[in-house]
Amino acid sequence: MKTYNQTNFFKHTFCEFQQVDTFEFPENTNYKSKSESEYFYTDEGVYRKSNHWGRVANCRWKLISNDNYKNQNIVIAFAKWIDFFPINSSEKIFFIEVDFENKTTKLQPKQKNDIKYLHTFSEGQQKIKQIKHLLNDDKWAKYFDDEIEELRFKIIEEFINSDKTLQNIKRVHK
Repeated sequence: MKTYNQTNFFKHTFCEFQQVDTFEFPENTNYKSKSESEYFYTDEGVYRKSNHWGRVANCRWKLISNDNYKNQNIVIAFAKWIDFFPINSSEKIFFIEVDFENKTTKLQPKQKNDIKYLHTFSEGQQKIKQIKHLLNDDKWAKYFDDEIEELRFKIIEEFINSDKTLQNIKRVHK
């Protein structure tokens, strides 16, 4: 696995930054981007002060925010170097997490002892698009005999835990 630091963390990476309320940026920060985001590096990780999160240049940086966060507000957040993962890799280092109750899904980087089925970043993103459709639309299920929630669970679980296409999985369940 690649090791990230201040010289490469901004090159095609996925990371979840945690909002912090108690950090004051020094006057002479380590780096200021063209979009006015500021960065301060430590041995452990990086602080980022910005009003934009999500797709950042060629990266996907999520903000794990406090309840009072509003889009386009300036927020300071921190991420450890070990929390950065490559997204342009063929390495299968992400798993898909589904919350059936709230009908949400997200891509998560594997943890040390995870035994979940893993995908590349791009595979995971493609599957998530399809899962969102399964979770939020019922029209696709009208040709099946099973109850919709049970069917949804079976199909999605098989989909996130295999390399099978959604079409093949649906065909088997008809």
